[in-house]
Parts: sequence; structure tokens; C-alpha cells
Amino acid sequence: MTKRPELSVGEALIGLLEAYGVSTIFGIPGVHNVEMYRALPRSAIKHILTRHEQGAGFMADGFARATGKPGVCFTITGPGLLNILTPMGQAWSDSSNILVISSALDMVDSAQGRGRLHEMISQHQAAKSVTSFAARAYTAKDIQNAIASSFARFASARPRPAYLEVPLDLFNAPAGEGWTATALPQRLRPHDDQIKTAALKLQNAKHPLMILGGGALSAGKAATAIAEKLNCPILLTTAGKGAVRADHPLCWDYRLGMPETQNIIANSDAILCVGSELSETDFWNSNFIISKNLIRIDIDPESLARPHSAEIAILADAEQALAKLSAELNAKPKTTSQKSPPTDESALRKTLTTVLKTIRDHLPEETVIASDMTQIAYAANEIFPVYNPRTWIHPVGFGTLGFALPAAIGAKFGVGKTPVAALIGDYGFQYTLNELGTAVEHKLPLIILLWNNDALGQIRDDMVNKAIQPNAVTLQNPDFQMLAKAYGARAERPENLKALGLAITAALKADGPTVIEMTPRMVHG
Repeated sequence: MTKRPELSVGEALIGLLEAYGVSTIFGIPGVHNVEMYRALPRSAIKHILTRHEQGAGFMADGFARATGKPGVCFTITGPGLLNILTPMGQAWSDSSNILVISSALDMVDSAQGRGRLHEMISQHQAAKSVTSFAARAYTAKDIQNAIASSFARFASARPRPAYLEVPLDLFNAPAGEGWTATALPQRLRPHDDQIKTAALKLQNAKHPLMILGGGALSAGKAATAIAEKLNCPILLTTAGKGAVRADHPLCWDYRLGMPETQNIIANSDAILCVGSELSETDFWNSNFIISKNLIRIDIDPESLARPHSAEIAILADAEQALAKLSAELNAKPKTTSQKSPPTDESALRKTLTTVLKTIRDHLPEETVIASDMTQIAYAANEIFPVYNPRTWIHPVGFGTLGFALPAAIGAKFGVGKTPVAALIGDYGFQYTLNELGTAVEHKLPLIILLWNNDALGQIRDDMVNKAIQPNAVTLQNPDFQMLAKAYGARAERPENLKALGLAITAALKADGPTVIEMTPRMVHG
């Protein structure tokens, strides 16, 4: 073996990540990034070999959302970067801190059209489209600066992906000095005068309400105190589920997509929105705009300005701002509280409600649940009670299929002994089912709740509602029981709701993942 008297850039990079507190990296080694792996065996960082770069990105996202810490991925030039762009887009739209580090072609020979392996015109520009920070390194110092910038943003700004690409010929260069972590900034604190102005408006309001998004997950205690003083309802976005307990009498959970709720918001004389961009995928109505009486608290200045006009715009950390706001408010006399709008009462919703109730009754409150773009998860967004922050993870913004399984795996690596489940549909499961191999390899006791209706159920129903003859929405599924067992996972197909509860209880105690295949027949016989 060649003697290496000095650390290379690739080796020093691992030490720098460790200095910033990185404990886990998800990725796949390849011919273009093996130098990133040279120092891993002697590092405290655990590397998780995934079955696809898309799985690595979703795992990093799940890790980040469940822990509040950045998720980190390694990938390779060209196809590896393109494969991970979808998870990067999901993390971008849903405000999740992930760091993707990729190899790139040599500095002297990139994008010249010479037929190099994995060549692209500009992978940097591709990554830049779904990141808040994207850097290409030309020197060792560039890498140090890029990592410092990434973690500074993670600590103080709106959570979003960061990207760094390192040319092949830089990995082997001498590392030099300067591979130490820098001090991280704190989040912005609110201005007292703005807090007092907001408090006055809320105190004088006859019909105040609160909307909490993913940026308010750490501010639940103060938010609850404010709601109790004002006797006002708390609405949650999908990302905000768990910010306050779903069983709190003032919590309406996620109801933003309902016309009745939007009408209540429009008629409120003080709307306190915290940590949400109030997007189309919150309201499922691009024409709904809050034009008056809006108080916004956010760490993202752009979210404060669009698309809804804030009367009071407070650029600050949610937890600090709400704590100060609570201290300024006096308790109002208790009056009869408004009742939350009713949920969908269709036959399908009633079926899904009974299944979701069984799931909730058999999972511990602290269970982290990663869900997918599937009918049962859409229903769960509205009716599944969540009691703790960072325990409901859903790909609402970018809306990617196949998110749930790898996100659940990443979450499990982050939360340790805390139970983790995935809620996924039969079609979306097949996007990333190869990551069952990752879960089995690490003996992760995941509860994989697979809703199998042998169709793209939501799309089929949308076609029917729009008078389109359903087509291309049915499929021939594999035998999911045999498929799970082929990977070495446990598999169950409960015949009724009681059997479903027993299967979940057994899966919580298993020494590896369990695929629990649920069907409508389980409810109706």
C-alpha cells in the first residue's frame, strides 16, 4: 500500500463533517467518489449503503425531519446526482435540511464533450435548481468554506438542501490546514415593538385563529399557551402536524383544504401564521389569498411577502417569537369555542378512518410515521391524530411517490429505539421497494403499512370526478408477501381489523422490518 504522509482532501472532508456533528451518511460508493470513502473506516461516522441514490436522498430527508439535524448524502458524478435530484426537490419544497456532496469531473476536463464517464454540461446548475446553496470547489479552501456556509444556513435560515461538488483531481490533493468547524450563527430574534403590535391586534380580536406550519414544530408549548389565552382555534398544515397535540380541545388539526375552513380564515379579524409559506398545497386552492388581518412569523423573508400580504411581518425564529408574544398577552374570558369543520364522510373516507383508527390505537404516541402520496395518507393528513412534533413526515410539496419507505429508514437511523412506521400505497411502494434490502441488512424493526387497492386509486377517482373514462390506473401487482420474504423481511396480510392490530403489535417487537399488507377487504370482508 502506498504510504500517505499527509491527509488528502477526500480524507479531510470526513473529519470536517465529523467536526460539524455528522453521525450518519447515506450513499453509494462509485468509481468517481471512492476517495470520499477512504477515511470512513477510521471515522465515528456511520455510512448507510442504500440501493439507489433516490433512496439515499429520501433517507437523509427522513433523518433530518425526524431529528431536526441535517441529513447528509454522498453521490457520484452524472447519473448519481440526477438520481438524487428528486429527493432534493422534495426537501426543497418541504423545507428539510439535507447536504448532498457529489464528485464532479476533473477541473481541466469537465463539460468539454470529450465523452468522459458521467459527463454532463453542468451538474452544478442542475443541483442549483433545487437547493438554497450550491457550490463547486476548486481548492481545499473552497470545500471548507462551502461546508461552513451549509451548516451556517442549517443553523439559522429556512431549512433547505445544500449541495457541494468536488472535482476528481481535487480529492487526492494535499489537504493542508483549516479543516475545523466554525461557530454557527443563531436564528433571528424578534423585535419587541413588532411583538407588542402583534399582541395588541390579537388581544383586541373577536375571532382570532392560529396557523402553525413546519417551521413551528419547536414552538408548540408557546403556541398552546397563546391559544389558551385567546381561546382561539389552532389550524395545522400537514408539515405542522404534531406542533401541538391533536387531542388539545383548541386544535383543529389539518383542515386548511376545506372550503368551510377557508371561509372561517377569511372572516377572522386576526390570523397568526407561524412557520408556513401558506402554499397551494396547504389550501389545495391556488385562488385562496389571505388579504387582511394576517400576522406572519417566519425565518424566511420571502415567505413573509408572498403570496399572502402580511399586515405584520416578523422575521424571527418561531420559538423565540411565540414565547415573547405569549408573555405580552392576557387571558381572555372563556367563551364557547368554534367547532372545527366536519371532515369528508364519503364511503371511502369511512373505510380509511376505521383502518387509521386501528393503526393509531396500536402505535405508541411517539412513533415516527413517514407517509407517501397515497389515498390513505391523504385521509390521514386530516384525521390521523399526531401528538408529538417530528412524528408525521409527508411529502406534500413536491409530491413524490416512493418517499415513505426510505424516509422511514432514515428516520429510524436518526431516532434510535423510538418506533418508526411507513404508510404507503401499493403503487408508490414499488418506486423504492428495493430499500427493503437496506432495512433488512440493518435489522430495522420498521412497520411498513402497505395499503393495497390494486390501483392508482386517487387518480382513478379524479378521472371519475372529471368525467374522464378511467384508464391507465389499474395494475398487476406482485405478490407483496413473497416479495417481502424474498428480501428477508417479515410479511403479514391481516384478514380483519383485529388481525391488523395484532400484526402491528408483533411488528413493534420484531428484529427486522415487517410488511403489513392492508386491503379494503380487511374492513368489508
